[in-house]
Amino acid sequence: MEWEVVIGLEVHVQLATKSKIFSGASTLFGQAPNTQACLVDLGMPGVLPVLNKDVVKMAVRFGMGVDAELASRSVFARKNYFYPDLPKGYQISQFELPIVGRGHIDITLDDGEIKRIGITRAHLEEDAGKSLHEDFHGMTGIDLNRAGTPLLEVVSEPDLRSAKEAVAYLKAIHSLIRYLEISDGNMAEGSMRCDANVSMRPKGQEALGTRAEIKNVNSFRFVEKAINHEIERQIDILESGGEIVQETRLYDSAKNETRSMRSKEEANDYRYFPDPDLLPVVLDDDFFAEVRADLPELPQQKRQRFVQEFELSEYDASILAAHRDIADYFEVVVSASNHPKLAANWVMGELSAMLNKSDIDITQSPIKPNQLGQLIVRITDNTISGKIAKTVFEALWNQEGEVDAIIKEKGLVQMTDSGAIIALIDQVIADNPGQVEAYRSGKDKLFGFFVGQVMKLSKGKANPEQVNELLKKKLSS
Repeated sequence: MEWEVVIGLEVHVQLATKSKIFSGASTLFGQAPNTQACLVDLGMPGVLPVLNKDVVKMAVRFGMGVDAELASRSVFARKNYFYPDLPKGYQISQFELPIVGRGHIDITLDDGEIKRIGITRAHLEEDAGKSLHEDFHGMTGIDLNRAGTPLLEVVSEPDLRSAKEAVAYLKAIHSLIRYLEISDGNMAEGSMRCDANVSMRPKGQEALGTRAEIKNVNSFRFVEKAINHEIERQIDILESGGEIVQETRLYDSAKNETRSMRSKEEANDYRYFPDPDLLPVVLDDDFFAEVRADLPELPQQKRQRFVQEFELSEYDASILAAHRDIADYFEVVVSASNHPKLAANWVMGELSAMLNKSDIDITQSPIKPNQLGQLIVRITDNTISGKIAKTVFEALWNQEGEVDAIIKEKGLVQMTDSGAIIALIDQVIADNPGQVEAYRSGKDKLFGFFVGQVMKLSKGKANPEQVNELLKKKLSS
């Protein structure tokens, strides 16, 4: 039987506020356990939650970024369940009336096709604490620093049909929240976490199959691996005559497998009811207008501008616009060099390779964008060749100085004197009579040999375009 996978993602985005959603406690990451949980976070008797206004603004910014319906009235509810890291015995969340309704986000598939993925809703909630298993032999420790941290849970429609599509969607969400500056999206620190709902159905069938939820996957690579493993697991069960059980599963990256955690609860198992301590959130037109006026240029808009303004290919524009830090860096390089295509090539090529090799991101690059722009200027004005530019680039990376100083100190100025280049060509021709005869008898591929010899004699400093032009004339005379 031919099977079709159906995937929906629930993405938990930690909002970049300095304080928690209902208290003034700090959200700073990496502090000693239980040092950032105040009486409100701990659910002590007599304390009352107070909604953080910045959390609401960030949720609305996201809703506008995905062209969603925005609720002028939303309500917080208590989601009741018992777990050691949930001190109140309930989680304050939104259920029936979320702040962000139906929206969509576009993803680019491997073949270049644009696919629209529906967003069902995005609702605000507080995070729970964290259970620590590693350092307590036979016991579990509880760190409540994270309790009360503001989350925006983004729920997709079941529109994804492969693990690759799921990763593309997740990357699109990651890019958007970084552009909107509502989260740093740091998956390693838990600022963005993903639950994947995976089910199978016979190809052509409309009804959805029974789904399993893979909980808290924290990297793009693991999301893809976890979903692919779950697809194989479910197909094996179905083709053996078994049935899929609706449940929550955990992905073990060390063993590359999913394991059952618990049977999947339904919404009514949580006994939601409106939180009596929190009034409904009512937003007027002025509030929405204020948030909309502060929206930045979004990834898709930036991509389109890069194509139109800089005449880049769709591929180059999509790579450069995917991450705000890269896009900002690139635009400074273009401004300094006035050469968008070369700027794109260097940012996506040499710079990207060095960043990957050093395992750092572009904000930590030792080469500043105006320096790379100046390097490109020296290529385009023929001061140095593209090949010599790589030597200058390495010196910039090692912070040996500015572009012009490096060129001068290392004696890297390109040879552009036609007379000097002709003298080198004459020497190469005189030293290689056999190859000259062979070339003139029709072995055109030898031309590259002569170019290489001239460049070698010039120690790489001769202008390659002039070498090619003058060499052709000499060999044909």
